[in-house]
Amino acid sequence: MSVRLKLTLSYTGFLMLAGVLLLAAVWLFLLRYVPERALIVPGSTGTSTHGVFPIRSNLLHVFAPRAAAVLAFLLVFSAVGGWILAGRMLGPLTRITGATRLASTGSLSHRIRLPGRKDEFRELADAFDTMLARLEAHVAEQQRFAANASHELRTPLAISKALLDVARTDPNCDTGEVIDRLHAVNTRAIDLTEALLLLSRAEQRSFVREHVDLSLMAEEATETLLPLAEKHGVTIETCGDITPTIGSQALLLQLTTNLVHNAIVHNLPAQGTVWVNTSVRPKTAVLTVENTGEQLTPELVSTLTEPFQRGTERIRTDHAGVGLGLAIVKTITHAHGGTLALTPRSAGGIRVTVELPATRRNPNRSHRGTQASASRR
Repeated sequence: MSVRLKLTLSYTGFLMLAGVLLLAAVWLFLLRYVPERALIVPGSTGTSTHGVFPIRSNLLHVFAPRAAAVLAFLLVFSAVGGWILAGRMLGPLTRITGATRLASTGSLSHRIRLPGRKDEFRELADAFDTMLARLEAHVAEQQRFAANASHELRTPLAISKALLDVARTDPNCDTGEVIDRLHAVNTRAIDLTEALLLLSRAEQRSFVREHVDLSLMAEEATETLLPLAEKHGVTIETCGDITPTIGSQALLLQLTTNLVHNAIVHNLPAQGTVWVNTSVRPKTAVLTVENTGEQLTPELVSTLTEPFQRGTERIRTDHAGVGLGLAIVKTITHAHGGTLALTPRSAGGIRVTVELPATRRNPNRSHRGTQASASRR
């Protein structure tokens, strides 16, 4: 049976039960006190009083057919009324079911937009609309990502094919130069593939969680990228306290390295500065990376975490990267239950703030305080 029929039968059953109970109450509290024989009033003429004082048999003879008629009317009325009321009550559910069928066919742009007062059906419809909106945005993002990834992977393959064709058709070409260019193109393709694998791993959250100190991650990333900073003439200033959190040490190191790397590469042509700071708030561990650079608009900054968004107007041509640095940072941050905020600096450059859930400090570790070599060049 359909839900509508079940509700109709439920309404009918309850209404019939109420009618039977009402008639039973009339019998228990009224009719049973009516005498079974006619009463003779002393001093009367002794004539029959049936017409004046009805006895129980007469009342039952009159009451029973009318009670049966009332019950029959209640049966029909409750069945018809219950069917109509059930249809009206289940109307929103029918619209939600239709939207679900459309979504199952791939139509994610449809919305229910259920009108009326806010009740359980309205909340369900609104929640379903919100889910569809997020799902549509996620699918669109995945489609853009797949298209961009295909394009990025196709480019080095096409370059390699062109170099090999040139080497095959031109016997006088410089083989060493071709090998060097093939090596550079192959290295870029490997870097892109590894970045895609890292991004997928972070999205799946398939990593072991352990206690991590963000200040140590910042120190290690800074030491690793110090030669790159010296190459670009960038000063790195680091400071901070012990900043405990929980997560994957490898992924959090990758997050910090990407931020410091971007801050070095996307900087002033000369005499740029990068500030790396770690701090602890009541419930969060905070990593902040700032750098000098050109003036950036909030609109441009808001798009930098999208995959393959390199900010081409401010990129160094000698170190373009694969366009997944901040996308990986965003994914790793969300996988650890944190938040990522990008803010343009008024003096130029950008400030990136990562907040992760904080944990209690390890009592076996001493307070590190501000790093002794706070400025490196």
